[in-house]
Amino acid sequence: MKNDSVLAIVPARSGSKGLKDKNIKRMNGKPLLAYTIEEAIKSNAFKEIIVSTDSEAYADIAREFGAHVPFLRSDALADDSASTNDVITEVLGWVETGEVKQFMLLQPTSPLRTANDIISALNLFAEKKANAVVSLCEVDHSPLYTGFVPDNLCIDRFLNKDISYRRQDLPKYYRLNGAIYLADIDYFLRYKNFYEEKCFAYIMDKRRSVDIDDEFDFQLASFLLRSFN
Repeated sequence: MKNDSVLAIVPARSGSKGLKDKNIKRMNGKPLLAYTIEEAIKSNAFKEIIVSTDSEAYADIAREFGAHVPFLRSDALADDSASTNDVITEVLGWVETGEVKQFMLLQPTSPLRTANDIISALNLFAEKKANAVVSLCEVDHSPLYTGFVPDNLCIDRFLNKDISYRRQDLPKYYRLNGAIYLADIDYFLRYKNFYEEKCFAYIMDKRRSVDIDDEFDFQLASFLLRSFN
């Protein structure tokens, strides 16, 4: 059922230092941006899906796949020094927030996130009476196996001898996967982050948690999308 109290925000700045124009790079025949817009529409969970971009070309693609682009980003938010929080704040400043109470940030670099993930995160938000919900996935390798390597490459006492390093004995660790950031608007505008109080984790399978930053990530996500379909 469509939820008139929730706004979807899809940030899609043009260009990219790591992977040129990754947000509209074609993946299996469609611009990367399209996957996020299509799943947001499929979820039927939002009053509106707004794409924040600095590019008319990106805006045209977003509209083609069913999103709204009511304005282009200000010059201050058009380069890679702009923070995501500033982008969110700009969009929220444009939107009439009378009926809209929450927003969900959906980054196009997470094309494996599904409509069901969106719905499940919203259900968790309601169930927990949360201020925020953020998606995470289990890490591939425990941080207890990690450490710093000095210039001389000596790794004496690299591991803590007081900790069991049998995999089955280690606690589970999780990381942000970049797919879903959901928050109450008043809460976010007060704190300008998601993690102050009553923020809960929506756990996603790592196969749907690819966050595209470079060509390897792009090819992996492309392969996984084909295998899922």
